[in-house]
Amino acid sequence: MNDMEMAVRLAELTAEKGGTAFFVGGCVRDKIMGRECKDIDIEVHGVSAGVLEDILDSLGSRMEIGESFGIYGIKGSGLDIALPRRETATGKGHRDFDITADPFIGTEKAAKRRDFTINALMENILTGEITDHFGGMSDIEHKIIRHVKEKTFPEDPLRVLRAAQFAARFDFCIAEETMEICRNIDISTLSKERIEAELMKALLRAEKPSVFFEVLREMNQLSVWFPEVQNIIGVPQNSRYHMEGDVWNHTMMVLDEAAKLREKVSYPYGFMMSALVHDFGKAVSTTEVNGVIHSYDHETKGIPLIREFLRRITGEKKLVRYVLNMAELHMKPNILAAAEASVKSTNKMFDRSVCPADLIYLAIADDKGRKKPGNDNDYEKFLFERLEEFNRIMAEPYVTGKDLIDSGFVPDKNFSEILSYAHKLRLAGVDKESALRQTISYGKKISRKKNPGIFKKSIDK
Repeated sequence: MNDMEMAVRLAELTAEKGGTAFFVGGCVRDKIMGRECKDIDIEVHGVSAGVLEDILDSLGSRMEIGESFGIYGIKGSGLDIALPRRETATGKGHRDFDITADPFIGTEKAAKRRDFTINALMENILTGEITDHFGGMSDIEHKIIRHVKEKTFPEDPLRVLRAAQFAARFDFCIAEETMEICRNIDISTLSKERIEAELMKALLRAEKPSVFFEVLREMNQLSVWFPEVQNIIGVPQNSRYHMEGDVWNHTMMVLDEAAKLREKVSYPYGFMMSALVHDFGKAVSTTEVNGVIHSYDHETKGIPLIREFLRRITGEKKLVRYVLNMAELHMKPNILAAAEASVKSTNKMFDRSVCPADLIYLAIADDKGRKKPGNDNDYEKFLFERLEEFNRIMAEPYVTGKDLIDSGFVPDKNFSEILSYAHKLRLAGVDKESALRQTISYGKKISRKKNPGIFKKSIDK
């Protein structure tokens, strides 16, 4: 059985025992909105935990999460199955809750623990009837994100981030009364894993990820987890190149342009993070000289800020390496394309990049993410033609360390410098035979100056 067939069979067996199985949460919301939903959540009412477990055992290999939580799965299935639960906050932070399963609590009380009205909808699996205790259908129709219960909503500070990412993903507005509650919630107790999960959803699923940050800005909730983003607000730019205004406006525009390119890049999450952080350095490098605004070396001065931001948000080393590299190089593609630079220059840039194609797309987003006269640059064609040339050159035979050893070199402290010279010749497009001759000559020259004993005697014969 596929997941939907199993859900229906579960509902039928539950009905035979006097209970009712509902689709709940995001899968109901997304179905009503005409969106694809990969996660199917089911809530089973009116039967005890023992009865539900017997039903699940008859369907497959039952998996259980927590003895008192009443949350189950079936091995090989994507269904999340739960009994209705009572949740009581016992402390600060997303994980500080006392959770107890209560299969006879009723649909209204069960739905009341949900965060937003659009997530509090329930659909009878067998009849398709929608149970809507809190006006979620109306809020979907009017594109509004609204909390379910004022008293309990602040108990989970993660809901501040969830409201922002839902607004970004669905292009919904947040009800003002919900915004006001969110302004007064302390989100500092959340774990970075929870923050990153919501940030990732906004960056990877929203057509306009900028909305996530615009909402947090309006809630006054940037300072704890995103201070570097907050610090670019009001940082001026040269209006000759940036008619859109400050660095904040530019970054938000770049984010939305980058979102259009997500499916083309090798590492979408890293790519979107790079778009977010690429101009952090302008907060510390922007100056005004004779009435002209400059941000000299912002791409390098921003590296410590970006590193600190990533340390706060993530522990993923691959992500950190990728983003730091992309941010440091983000200016180069457009500069070289505008100058119609040499193949050697573009090769050097691509050689430094963790992913040259992604770097080009970041530069494209950076260029499109601004308002300026005549913003119709066609750098993409130039850059990808050069990348094709770079890939062709890098596929050709080249001088290796083994080639140098076979030619009589002894690896020591100068060996890496000699290899580096050979690599420069490779980037310049010099064929292997010529490059080896030139490298041997160079190696002899520096070795005689620095350490005559580097060679075997055979080299000088």
